[in-house]
Amino acid sequence: MIVRADLPRGTLAAQVVHAAGESSPGRLPAGTRAVVLAVRDEAQLAQLERELLRLAIPHHAIREPDPPHFHALMAIGIVPVADRGRVQKVTGQLPLLR
Repeated sequence: MIVRADLPRGTLAAQVVHAAGESSPGRLPAGTRAVVLAVRDEAQLAQLERELLRLAIPHHAIREPDPPHFHALMAIGIVPVADRGRVQKVTGQLPLLR
């Protein structure tokens, strides 16, 4: 999972839960891990989304429907995949959210 680091913590937490729920196919295999990575802003998150689309990596982009972040890209949940290497090519340089 990748989220915007520039959001207030409460908003951020809500988006993390939203993205996790939407990107989970349910009945996750044993050993499935969740991590939260960070990008600096919405522009970098949008670039990441374009790259995921280009590589056909299953994901869910979370856009906030309500003000004050109306239609803003807030988080991306990446669907768990067997080939983690494909995902790491896109996310490997991103830091953990701190």
